[in-house]
Amino acid sequence: MTRPFRFGVNMISPASGDAWRAKCRRAEELGYDVIQVADHLGMPSPFPALVAAAEATTRPRVGTFVLNCAFWNPVLLAREVTTAAELTDGRLEVGLGTGYVREEFERAGVEWGTPGSRVDRLVRCVAELERLPLTPDGTARPALLIGGNGDRMLRIAAAHADVVAFTGAGPGPADAGGLVPLSPDELDIRVAAYRKAAVGRAEPAELNLLLQLVAVTDDPSAAARPWLEHMPDLTEQDVLDSPLVLIGTREEIVERLLARRERYGFSYLTVLEPYVETFAPVVEALRGR
Repeated sequence: MTRPFRFGVNMISPASGDAWRAKCRRAEELGYDVIQVADHLGMPSPFPALVAAAEATTRPRVGTFVLNCAFWNPVLLAREVTTAAELTDGRLEVGLGTGYVREEFERAGVEWGTPGSRVDRLVRCVAELERLPLTPDGTARPALLIGGNGDRMLRIAAAHADVVAFTGAGPGPADAGGLVPLSPDELDIRVAAYRKAAVGRAEPAELNLLLQLVAVTDDPSAAARPWLEHMPDLTEQDVLDSPLVLIGTREEIVERLLARRERYGFSYLTVLEPYVETFAPVVEALRGR
């Protein structure tokens, strides 16, 4: 089954109340389907920001993208989600992840632990959210998005998530730290691992990808150059081929996204806030397709 495209914008810049509402309304005007908020220190606090986004708009859904489960007590998180779902009139989507920025854990006084212990925290949050009726009429919970790309995370997503968000990146060289984008073939392997885990699902999940760089241009080399400065182990072609990157004319980007949906199944695409205007012509071109 080919799903129609859906588009989200991940808001990452703090703003005053008036400015926040204005940029959420602008995202709605540009055709975005979901207004999302991350869960990083120095960025807007997710739940109050999403309630304000819902109050300022009428059509888009609102969602966390994604909560760092290490920052949340599962029972208290369920309370936050319950209230936010009520205040947004059922437009809330809940995205969960394990967290990946060690420095944020240290600043927050939260144990970094191991990859396994961070996934364990996410599992406890999922269990608590699934245990409670979280909408006023008790008939449905907000859609659950789980983000990651490791084998265990993909198995958990296959079992529980309505939306599976692929990070599209993996650990960089030991001496460099951080994340580097997966190659197209590496992402094929991750998607195949998810599909294997999801055999037997009653309904297929929606597949999401966060786009890290968008440039509508006829000079792809110039647009790719900043990434090369930060990731010297990549070639220009590596950057241009990355599924996380969209560089080209509007027509080239549209065709690329159609091809990637066919190859990987990604129909739900998220862009970072700085690209909300840049990506808007692509949103318009792909609306309803």
